[in-house]
Amino acid sequence: MNAVDIIIKKRDGKALSTEEIRFFIDGYTRDEIPDYQAAAWAMAVLCKGMTEKETADLTVAMAESGETLDLDGAVHVAVDKHSTGGVGDKTTLIVQPIVTACGLAVAKMSGRGLGFSGGTIDKLESIPGIKLDLTKEEFLQQLKDHKTVLSGQSVDLAPADGKLYALRDVTGTVPAMPLIASSIMSKKIAAGTHLILLDVKVGNGAFMETLDQARTLAELMVSIGKQAGRTVKAELSDMNQPLGSAVGNILEVKEAIAFLKGEPVPHDLYDHCIESSAQLLLMGKIQPTLDECRALAISSVKDGSAFESLRKLIGLQHGDTSYIDHPEKFLLAPVIRTIFSPAKGWVKEVNARKVGETSVLLGAGREKKSDTIDHRVGILVHQKVGEYIEKGAPLFTIHANSEQDFEQAAARLAEACVLSQEKVKPLPQFYGIVE
Repeated sequence: MNAVDIIIKKRDGKALSTEEIRFFIDGYTRDEIPDYQAAAWAMAVLCKGMTEKETADLTVAMAESGETLDLDGAVHVAVDKHSTGGVGDKTTLIVQPIVTACGLAVAKMSGRGLGFSGGTIDKLESIPGIKLDLTKEEFLQQLKDHKTVLSGQSVDLAPADGKLYALRDVTGTVPAMPLIASSIMSKKIAAGTHLILLDVKVGNGAFMETLDQARTLAELMVSIGKQAGRTVKAELSDMNQPLGSAVGNILEVKEAIAFLKGEPVPHDLYDHCIESSAQLLLMGKIQPTLDECRALAISSVKDGSAFESLRKLIGLQHGDTSYIDHPEKFLLAPVIRTIFSPAKGWVKEVNARKVGETSVLLGAGREKKSDTIDHRVGILVHQKVGEYIEKGAPLFTIHANSEQDFEQAAARLAEACVLSQEKVKPLPQFYGIVE
């Protein structure tokens, strides 16, 4: 058995055996199979796909490529929420504090940004001092003592996924459905979470651009979870426009803080986070009905307990909580300027992909594996699909490193917002649930 034969077999559209998948993943994890062969294999998977059994075998192989966590010694029940990636998706920073404030333990292992979608770890690293590379022992102890923990991809947990996750970003293989499903579920299985809510994004700003694709991915991940003895539910949510206003690391952290402080935020972000929180609380049986769970989530924001939960989480992981109390302390980009609408009309489109790709060009994401993120830069989106605006209304505020960067971003964003002279309906928040 060797890597080349396995690559050729998948290139030719044949199903790989459990043993072949295990051999390839174990070899890549041990650096016996180089990046260029793993990239070829990933491209073959993108082009030829995998059967459900192959995907399940891949998930287990990646989950077992390192240590796995047993949370039963720390908490009776722990939940997790994972998004498949979107533009302006800062929901973990909001939902985790809400859920823990309502009495449900959250054990969260997050990743970095892939392509034009931002990663929770990238966002949190904008907070000075924060520790996100927790060891297995630190992860479990914090969960046991405080019922809330959020860590980056540990070198001990699913290391194969950690390597493949970074490789996919720079080899054009991010959209491969088996790799997306196995990446997400291997982390969840390795992290030992009992109840998992998946947020599967649909639209031009998501890896799944059609509802059929998103539903197929959701069903695949729910099936993998069931085989692994986990309870998994998937939301199908819209990503044809950025979620909320902020796109970019510091900007998104500040928007999450504003939400939890009870300050006004875009309605789509508010509704999305309250609904996801309610679904998790229902899965954890905190309240018997979704309406009661929704009311509890809203109450935690109004009474300040959700904000205190965020503050506690940041402090436990050595982050400087003065930035949570006073977000004006965050560094600002050198150039901050707004572009305005050249006409009046109904907002027909605020293209999430174009906004996300522009934020990457500004430096808020990675174009290649070695890129360093600038946490200061990004975009504020001022309008939503379905709104009527006058000529001169603000469209985007660009936070850039230079005038040249601003001009390039402004030119790209001019194409992202489309107006109509006929009334346009708002986009739906959710398209359904897969259980």
